[in-house]
Amino acid sequence: MDEHRLGLKPVYRRVWAPRGRTPLAWVRPRYRWLYVYGFVRPGTGESEFWLLPTVNAVAFSEVLGRFARLRGAGKGKLLLLVLDRAGWHVSGRVEVPGGVGLVFLPPYSPELQPVERVWPLVDAAVANGQVETEEELWARVEARCAYLICRPNRA
Repeated sequence: MDEHRLGLKPVYRRVWAPRGRTPLAWVRPRYRWLYVYGFVRPGTGESEFWLLPTVNAVAFSEVLGRFARLRGAGKGKLLLLVLDRAGWHVSGRVEVPGGVGLVFLPPYSPELQPVERVWPLVDAAVANGQVETEEELWARVEARCAYLICRPNRA
């Protein structure tokens, strides 16, 4: 489990262009964000995404609670989530639901986090393009996340 920030600030990627020609990307950077909370099961590629306008201990607790209820966590079923040590993950204000265990990665080790490999796939919704409004951003990212959920072999 991890969070990823996307916004009206452009995501640039390499593109093909004729030799001697520099590709142009017209953008107007703005700093409005949405946060993608991603859960990925490494063994199967099964994924789940939540889109929220903020990231903090309260929002993280809410997502954890809803994820636990959807997955049936409780006395008979334990869910272990691998997390980095972001401030809102280790905050004393986080409410961890019953049946959910949090396993923290060592500091500075994003390569150990399986969900990190999914973020470039999510970024594809807005890469090298200009997103005019927040509504368009949310719609594109939501559609991309739905696409990835339906194709576990991609995540």
